Amino acid sequence: MNVRNCRKCSKLFNYVSGPPICPACREALEAKFQEVKEYIREHKGATIPEVAEACDVSQNQIQQWLRDERLEVAEGSGIALLCENCGEPIKSGRFCTKCKNSMADQLSESIRKPEAPKPQPKKDTKENPKMRFLG
Repeated sequence: MNVRNCRKCSKLFNYVSGPPICPACREALEAKFQEVKEYIREHKGATIPEVAEACDVSQNQIQQWLRDERLEVAEGSGIALLCENCGEPIKSGRFCTKCKNSMADQLSESIRKPEAPKPQPKKDTKENPKMRFLG
């Protein structure tokens, strides 16, 4: 059994997986997420500081939801996310589609098993290599 202290309220809880917060704090965080999501729908041009102040959520938490792809930036929004690899503007996550595809290709290339060498046909080493029939 894995018992930990919650990062938010410091209560002991049985930790299973995910962020080290207790179930009560996890539910409260999910309720805040829904509130932020609804606020963004109603106020399409809102920036991260505006959303954070209106919903009483930290700016870091909103950025984390954007990076986790739980929230997405709308067209014409005041929020600017950039790809961590190339700097191209993105709507959510950490990387643009081009960089994601490039990293996936590199990963699949690095874990690809080398092909077995093809067997070479044996060469006849006799002086006079002719076809012979028995019979």
